[in-house]
Amino acid sequence: MAPLEGWARVFTALRHRNFRLFFWGQLISLIGTWMDKAAEGWLIYQLTGSKLLLGVVTAAGTAPMLVFSFWGGSIADRMPKRSILVVTQSCAMILAFMEAFLVWSHLVQPWQIIVLGTLGGVVMAFDMPARQSFVIEMTSREDLMNAISLNSTIVNGARLIGPSAAGIMIASFGSTAPCFFVDGLSFMAVIASLLMMNPPRMIRAAHTGSTWEHAMGGLACVRQNRRVFTILSLFSVVGVFGWSYGVLMPSFAQDVLHVSAAGYGALMSASGLGALCGALTTAWIGHAMPRRTAVLGGVWLFSSMLILFSITRIYWLALVILAIGGFGMMVFFSTSNTLVQTSVPDDMRGRVMGVWALIFGGMMPIGSLECGTLAHWIGTPATIGLGGAICALAAFVTWLSIRRRPPSAT
Repeated sequence: MAPLEGWARVFTALRHRNFRLFFWGQLISLIGTWMDKAAEGWLIYQLTGSKLLLGVVTAAGTAPMLVFSFWGGSIADRMPKRSILVVTQSCAMILAFMEAFLVWSHLVQPWQIIVLGTLGGVVMAFDMPARQSFVIEMTSREDLMNAISLNSTIVNGARLIGPSAAGIMIASFGSTAPCFFVDGLSFMAVIASLLMMNPPRMIRAAHTGSTWEHAMGGLACVRQNRRVFTILSLFSVVGVFGWSYGVLMPSFAQDVLHVSAAGYGALMSASGLGALCGALTTAWIGHAMPRRTAVLGGVWLFSSMLILFSITRIYWLALVILAIGGFGMMVFFSTSNTLVQTSVPDDMRGRVMGVWALIFGGMMPIGSLECGTLAHWIGTPATIGLGGAICALAAFVTWLSIRRRPPSAT
């Protein structure tokens, strides 16, 4: 393919029909997902007023990934990924409709949200490895980084729209039920897009040994690959101490910045706007960015913004800080995801992305519980600031460990 200039380079992965279908279907679905996430946090805080329970609910939704992600990665290497995604997305749709019904019928209790969140975490443990490793099958190796960045673009474009829409909907209807119902409907778009695809027929590598040995192959591959191990180690720290700040956003919005549901939705969207810009930037010039600089610089930018966010009491300034932090987070995410996927063999990609999913989602229960518990004792702002400082320190330690290696080794 001849080099493309300017903004045309941002959308090179869309030349693949399967990825175009996925792109638009996923965008609609993810808007509903972010509406659900924002509404769920607001609902829990309204029902209980407990910062600790905010962490518990988020942990319940991601804890199953600690158990099932290895199996999810193994299945992604042994079965058609499109078929896996049709099943997982259908299950997630049913769970969203169930949550809408419980709120509409005024039967909703915190324990029910925890149970539904736990079931959703089981679904995600099988969905994420298949979805992440399916990208290269929908596109090509040369377009992988662009596709991952565009995928991040739709995630964060939806993150920009979803929470704000949820805030407006909650304020208009006085209930979170419509948000959960819209989320359920939105899954139909991505299911339809998957069914319309004609993915290439993949030849699965034969394997010997038990199912357990096959599943653990991803972990062995990570341990043996220095680049992947380094990236995922840093990813773990950021997952526990950095991304968990979102758990405390309802508390920060109400108790620190004193804003309404609409203001809370705007705070969530501000980070999404920054991440959207970060994803577009990576899709545009990511191929020319030094990977080491993008990974470490992204973490440092994100961490410094968390620290600043923890001490601000000015609403508009908090929006700006969250946007800049979201930009740094997405540069780190897109670059590290690409490095991991291009550093492992094709027949191991699903299992390695199972380890990625374990860290991405599985570390969040630890972070959510840590965040909620610590905020209970030292307050929300101090907890967020401490998390940012730990992430920055982790990136510095990573830099010290790799500074003598040539850039190609990391």
